[in-house]
Order: sequence, then C-alpha cells, then structure tokens
Amino acid sequence: MQKRRLGKSGLEVSAIGLGCMGMSFSYGPPHDRGEMIALMRAAVEKGVTFFDTAEVYGPWTNEDLVGEALESFRGKVVIATKFGFNLEPGSTNPLAGLNSRPERIKQVAEASLKRLRIETIDLFYQHRVDPDVPIEDVAGAVKDLIAAGKVRHFGLSEAGVQTIRRAHAVQPVTALQNEYSLWWRRPEEGVIATLEELGIGLVPYSPLGKGFLTGAINDETRFGSDDFRSKLPRFTPEALKANRAMVDLLAEIATQKKATPAQIALAWLMAQKPWIVPIPGTTKLHRLEENIGAANVVLTPEDLSAIESAAAKIEVQGDRYPEALEKLTGR
Repeated sequence: MQKRRLGKSGLEVSAIGLGCMGMSFSYGPPHDRGEMIALMRAAVEKGVTFFDTAEVYGPWTNEDLVGEALESFRGKVVIATKFGFNLEPGSTNPLAGLNSRPERIKQVAEASLKRLRIETIDLFYQHRVDPDVPIEDVAGAVKDLIAAGKVRHFGLSEAGVQTIRRAHAVQPVTALQNEYSLWWRRPEEGVIATLEELGIGLVPYSPLGKGFLTGAINDETRFGSDDFRSKLPRFTPEALKANRAMVDLLAEIATQKKATPAQIALAWLMAQKPWIVPIPGTTKLHRLEENIGAANVVLTPEDLSAIESAAAKIEVQGDRYPEALEKLTGR
C-alpha cells in the first residue's frame, strides 16, 4: 500500500484508510464482533495503517471494537477518534447535542484512551463545530492534551474556512475530515484551497457516497429504520433514480480502466491532491480488497478532464442531510 502524508504535519498513513463506524453503528444492526475484528486485522495485513472511529459510534462500542482489534498492532497503525457530542452513561441518542467544552474534551480523551487500549491518541478530531464554545478554546484544550502526551495530532470535522483558520492559529490542525466525493463537492468552495495554503490534510468520509457510488444501490433499494440512509433526502427512491447518472459515468470509466465504479470514485479523490486520504467504510472483505485496489488505479489528466466534463452535466438530486443535521456543519 502506498503511503501519504496529511499535509505538512509529518503524519504518514496508508493512501486509503478504513472507516469503522458502520461495523457497529448507523448502517443497520451491529455486525458480528469477531468478524469485524478479523476484518480490521486483515486490513492491516493488506497495508492499511489508518483507522477511523469515534466515541459517538455506538455510542462507545466502536472504539472498544477498534481497540481490541488493533491492540496487537500498537505503534504500527494510526487510530483517529473524535469528541464533541454530549454523551452521558445510558445515552440512547448519540446525537443529542454538542459539547466541546475544554473539560469535556479532556474527559473524552481519557475515556477513549482506555477503550482504544492505547497510551496516545494519534489524531483527535472535533466531530462537529460547537457554536457555543469558541474554537480557540477547543484548540487550546487539545494543545494541552498534546503537551501532556495524550494526543499527537489535532483534527477538525465538517469545519469551514473561518473555523479552520482560527483553530490553526492556536494549535496546528493536521487534518480536516469532511464529506467529499463526486456527488458532494462543497469542500471545493474554498476549503481545499485553505487546506493547501495552511498545509493541512483532507480525510474525506463517505467517499463512496454512503455506498451509492459503488453501483450496488438503486431506486428499488429499501433501507431499514436502523439504517440512517432511510432518513436522508438523497436516498429517497426518486433521488436515487435521478442520481443514477453519476454511477453510470463511473461505470463507463471503470470499464475502460478494468476497474470498478468504487475504485474510480476513490481514485478520482486521490488524484485531486497528494494529501487527500479517503476512509471508505466496509464490513466485507471483498469490498475492503476492492477499495484498497483503488490505490493502484491511475487516472490520467485526460481521464480526469473527461470525468469533470461529464460530471458537470449531472445535477445531483436531494439534500445530503435533513436540515437539523446539516446545521451541525461549521463556517
């Protein structure tokens, strides 16, 4: 597996990481623990060194799962986790509210270290921007944790240009984790240029459009009530049917490249900047292998131009989130 550096931080990770959320949260019922541990360990053997989790996934159970799976690889892998939600013991709604007060950040760090079975969190993201806490205070709290040896790198998630600049002035930001893919390109509206200027890496989550860009979902696909895609405007049958043109475009390029639509979608992301590291999630070994294979797909300038030209003619239908969730993105 090729390696990439997240901006100017010196943090080197595999060119493609593994998002672990769906193993125990958000995409239906939790998967078999033993199978997910085996999958993560297989990922390491195949060269993946970058794993993404968060206390809110479960809540708590995903960090515990990742901790058990990767304990024997301590020092050989990079584990990223997140803080920022107002979780309490017994909580059933992990998205109940935001809380990035400095004392809360430090509590989360201590608890995450125990669940992950590590001594230092490699990359600690603010999961969502908290409008009630100045980002300077958030950055200062993480700076304290770095000084104490409990965190190595500071990250933000779904933050905008102003927030990134203000945080970076207090504690250098190593990576920004925002949604970014061929069917969600808002980071191109100023964020990517800011990251390049400041030397910050970009970690796209949902790089395969929450599964849509793989081609495995169509307008007849139905999601259970425990799958959060059932609540997303972009995943209504009408929107899925209208958005099929994007998958058709990827499939056309994939045929030419002897690849899959998912591999083209990931290769397109990696071709945008050398400091972009997507973290597709999966619970299946064959999908893991497919995603890893994207690192070997080379898109020429001509390929990228053709994709750009064709994609510009496709108007993606449906909001990515309901209004309440979209409000949890920062400026």
